[in-house]
Amino acid sequence: MTFLHKSLPRRTVLKGAGATLALPFLEAMLPPVSLRAQVAPIRRFQTFYVPNGMAMEYWLPKGEGSAFELSPILEPLAAFRNQMLVLSGIRSTWNYIHAGASGSFLTGTPRGGKNEVEIFADVSMDQLLARHHAGQTQVASLELSMDAPANAGACTGNLSCVYTHTLCWKSATQPLPMEWNPRVVFERLFGDSGSTDRAVRETRLRQHKSILDSVMEKLGGLKEELGPQDRARVDQYTDAVRDVERRVQRAEEQSAIELPAIQEPQGAPPVFEDHLALMMDLQLLAFQSDLTRVISFMIGKEQSARPYPQIGVPEAHHPLSHHDDNPELIARMSKINHYHTQLFSQYLAKLRATPDGDGNLLDHMTILYGAGLSNSTRHSGQNLPLMLVGGGAGRLKGGRHVKFDKAPPMANLLVTLMDKLGMPVDHVGGSTGKLSIDTLPEV
Repeated sequence: MTFLHKSLPRRTVLKGAGATLALPFLEAMLPPVSLRAQVAPIRRFQTFYVPNGMAMEYWLPKGEGSAFELSPILEPLAAFRNQMLVLSGIRSTWNYIHAGASGSFLTGTPRGGKNEVEIFADVSMDQLLARHHAGQTQVASLELSMDAPANAGACTGNLSCVYTHTLCWKSATQPLPMEWNPRVVFERLFGDSGSTDRAVRETRLRQHKSILDSVMEKLGGLKEELGPQDRARVDQYTDAVRDVERRVQRAEEQSAIELPAIQEPQGAPPVFEDHLALMMDLQLLAFQSDLTRVISFMIGKEQSARPYPQIGVPEAHHPLSHHDDNPELIARMSKINHYHTQLFSQYLAKLRATPDGDGNLLDHMTILYGAGLSNSTRHSGQNLPLMLVGGGAGRLKGGRHVKFDKAPPMANLLVTLMDKLGMPVDHVGGSTGKLSIDTLPEV
């Protein structure tokens, strides 16, 4: 077959007698050279959050600009140096023990609640993006973690556990739980059919559609007989049903996508690395199949007490992070930080190895990696350990270390990222402007 005038659809499958063969990514799937500049690349955003601050002595690179030297913690990412943008000198927008660390990381909120029942922040950046992509993908966003959620009780400074267990806020008063169970994530992406097999997914979609049709008909007749308050409640329910209907419609459009054969996980594996690998593979699959373009991931919640005996650190992470500036304890904590970037590098390698459009997934990703605290023994929100990884669909210039001198707030970085992702906004949380990350601040 020869395609001279138009490109082969990316989701093309070859159908024969009793068989369906999915095609891998081919050059023929690219639009003609003369039209490629007119095709906007898909921009994807991911957050990779690490808890309990950082061993800053082992994180900060030496040098600025393109001449910077990788620090011990960043060394595992050497293969991705040209797509790394390390940022220094940025401060937390809300610095209050551990609550402000994760609570403001994506919201940019300058304040939070004052007790365990007072819960508020701002709409998080990922949810602003989710609204934008809601009509384009089956799942507007994924909120994931390696720890089970705790959305009640007090966890830090007598504030709600919500602040330490999530990064994502749908509204100023609606925090979103982070899902830690791979089985639940799988079912959200592919339904509860138990498989990524195309025929099984199509059968499940038909079942869901028939249910939705009947529900919508019944709701229409019911509302005519209700009072104002009940109608408002039904409207809220209807909105939820419509959201499911939209997802089903998107799923029907995408049902021809042939996915790697993956059976439904049976829960969270007991071994940390196995659990993490499964969560990473699900995120990769979600991006690869364009089921979502926005994912927020916490490798650990704030105050995580996970030990790491497998790398020679049997102490619980959170107590170790309160190292009182003891060099020996800081060095031990740096092993955890180094291990996290090592695991992160494995995920980046998979993104780079996955074709996407005229490049690979990593080329079209903007990944915000970092923590909401720097020196954890002081709960410091100054000079946060942050970096951007990926090509940003051509809008990120990596291979650099950019240092800011006037301690701009993290919220300003979020505004800049929204602009880079093609959805400019006036502000995020308590932002005061945008950051210049394309050139060094002093230039």
